[in-house]
Amino acid sequence: MDVAAQFGDNLVRSRKLADISQDELSVRASVHRTEISQLERGLRIPRIDTLVKLCVSLEVEPSELLEGIKWSPGDRRIGTFRSPEMSEQRNEGGRGGTH
Repeated sequence: MDVAAQFGDNLVRSRKLADISQDELSVRASVHRTEISQLERGLRIPRIDTLVKLCVSLEVEPSELLEGIKWSPGDRRIGTFRSPEMSEQRNEGGRGGTH
């Protein structure tokens, strides 16, 4: 199951446990009712501020709305990451510029 669909299932479950309608949740969370509907149907994922509003309005922890959502990094890595020390050493290595 994808992230949006899993989040939507979790949101529906939490809303029904709270025994409130989509309309009531939208008022409590200050989120448009159509967005609640889209979130529940897995058509979109929430922004972080929307996640916080939903959690407060439903009186649930974020982990309840994120339950079952998993992510693992892919095998492909583009670019490299360098420590700040390596960057400083490169900059001191005769680039010829002034700092």
